[in-house]
Amino acid sequence: MTEFSVWAPEAARVRLRLPDVADHEMRSGPDGWWRLEVPDAGPGTDYAFLLDDDERALPDPRSAWQPAGVHGPSRLYDHTAFDWTDQAWTGRQMPGSILYELHIGTFTPEGTFDGAIGRLDHLVELGVDMIELLPVNAFNGEHNWGYDGVCWYAPHQPYGGPDGLKRLVDAAHGKGLGVILDVVYNHFGPSGAYAPMFAPYLGEQSNAWGRTVNLDGPQSDGVRRYILDSVLMWLRDYHVDGLRLDAVHAMPDSRGTHFLEEVAVEVEALSAHRGRPLSLIAESDLNDPTLITPREAGGHGLHAQWNDDAHHALHALLTGERQGYYADFGSLECLSDVLTGAFFHAGTWSSFRNRSHGRPVDRQRTPGHRFVAYLQNHDQIGNRATGERLSATLSPALLRVGATLLLTAPFTPMLFMGEEWAASTPWQFFTSHPEPELATAVATGRKREFAAHGWPAGEVPDPQDPQALVRSRLDWAELDKPEHREMYDFHRRLIALRKSRPDLSDPRLHAVEVQHGDRFLVMRRGRCLVVANLAAKPQRINLPGVVRSVLLATGTGVTVMRDGLELPAETAAIVAV
Repeated sequence: MTEFSVWAPEAARVRLRLPDVADHEMRSGPDGWWRLEVPDAGPGTDYAFLLDDDERALPDPRSAWQPAGVHGPSRLYDHTAFDWTDQAWTGRQMPGSILYELHIGTFTPEGTFDGAIGRLDHLVELGVDMIELLPVNAFNGEHNWGYDGVCWYAPHQPYGGPDGLKRLVDAAHGKGLGVILDVVYNHFGPSGAYAPMFAPYLGEQSNAWGRTVNLDGPQSDGVRRYILDSVLMWLRDYHVDGLRLDAVHAMPDSRGTHFLEEVAVEVEALSAHRGRPLSLIAESDLNDPTLITPREAGGHGLHAQWNDDAHHALHALLTGERQGYYADFGSLECLSDVLTGAFFHAGTWSSFRNRSHGRPVDRQRTPGHRFVAYLQNHDQIGNRATGERLSATLSPALLRVGATLLLTAPFTPMLFMGEEWAASTPWQFFTSHPEPELATAVATGRKREFAAHGWPAGEVPDPQDPQALVRSRLDWAELDKPEHREMYDFHRRLIALRKSRPDLSDPRLHAVEVQHGDRFLVMRRGRCLVVANLAAKPQRINLPGVVRSVLLATGTGVTVMRDGLELPAETAAIVAV
C-alpha cells in the first residue's frame, strides 16, 4: 500500500497516472494536499500527476527519483532499503576542518558518484576532513554545474541516482570523510521546473537567475515547508553532514522569523536526534555576520558562511588583478584587515558597488572557523571567461605562498578539486540544454556578459560545446609528473603541519596579529609566525621573537638570523618562536 500525495492548493482537480491503468482521481483536503492510497504500487513504480483538465503528465515536485530525467515520470523510491554501513560514524564539525570542493561530473573520468569513491583515498592522504559536493539534484540535460536544478529531492540520474549518492556518502564516512552538499533554494532552473505549476512556489521579485522563491507571500507556509523537508531529507535520508546554502542573499524574506533561522532550528533538532554535528554553511553577498551569529545573540544561527573577501584579498595580492570587484583589494593592508577581522568591506566603501557595504565582525566573540576561505572555488574559476585556474597565471612559488597564507589563517580553509597539485585543466562553464532555443540563449548571454568585461567574444567557450565539459575534467595522470607531485606533497605537508600545531588552527580572530611592510607580511599565530615575502627579490625580515625552528618553507634558501629571517623571492616560511 502506497499513499500518493501532492500539494496543489489552487487546483480544482488532480489525477494520478500509473503505468498501464486508467488515471486515478485524487481526493483534496483543507490543507491543499491531494491524496490517494494505491494497494499495488510499491518501490520502482513510475507515476505522474495531471492538474485540472490538462492532459500533460507532470513529475512529482517532491520526487525522490527521476530515472528518465526531469521531464519524465517520477519513480517511487524506498529510503529504508539501502544497506548503510556507517552506523559508527560520529560526524565532522566545522571547527578545525579542511573542506575540499568537487564537482561529480568532472572530478573523475567517469563523472559519477561511484567514480568519486575511487578517489577518496587520495583525499584521505591529502588530509582534508570533508568533501563539499556541487549540487547533485536533478537538472535538465546530462551535464551542468548543477545550479539549474529543478527537482529538489532527487539526485541526478546520470551521476548514479539516489543509491549512487548514498554509496558515496557511506564510503566517505568509512574513510573518515564528512560530506557537505551544495543546495540551491533561491530559484528554479530554466527548464523542467514543474513545481510552480502545482503551487505558488515563486515570489514576485526576481534575482539574476529568474523569479525568487515565495518565502513570505500568500501560501508561503507550504513553500517554506517544501524547502525545509528537502533540507531534512538530505541530512537524514542521505546521511550528509551539512549543507551549503547557495546565494541566500537572493532569498528575500520579510516575515518575523527569517527562513534561515527556521532552517537552523529544525537542523539543530535533527542533529540532537542523530547524535552528531550537522552544519549549515551560507553563501552570501552581504558581508553580514548576522547569518552566523547564534540565535541566542539575535542571529540566524548558521554555522559558517563563505568569505569572498578572503578570496579577493589573496587573489588580487598574488595576481595583481584589479578589474571588477577586485578594485578595492590587493594591498597588504587589505589582507591584514581580512586576516584579523574576516571582512574587508565591513560597513566601508565599495567602489564596485558605489556604496558602503558590509558590517563589522565582533572579533572577540566570533570565531574564525565560521568563515570558509579559499584561494579558488567553482565560481572564481568557472566565472572567468576561459575558466583558467591560478596555476595558469601564477608561478609555482606564488601558488605555494598563497596556500600557506590560506591554510594558516584562522578560517575554515577550502580547496577546489585539483588545486592541491596545481592542475592545469581549466574549469569552464558548461551546459547541455536539449532545447535549441535555450542552448542558444545561454551561449549568447555568456558571450555578451564577458564582452562587457573586455573579453573578445571569440575567447569565450560555448557552454553547450561538449568539449567544455571534457576540458574541465581533472587529469589525474598529472600526479605522475614531478612538478605536480611536488605541489601535492607540499599541500599534504602543509595540511599535516596545520593539524599538528594547535596555534595554526586556532580560530580566535582577536588573537591574530599581522605586520606588513614592503611586499612582506608577518602573521602571528600563537607561538608560530607565518612570514611571506611576496617581492620578486630576497628580503631580510625582522621578526617579533627569536626563531627556535623553521617548521615549513615554501622554497629553499631560507636563512635564520638572530633577529629574523632572510627569505628568497616569492617564499613563505612558518617558524616557531
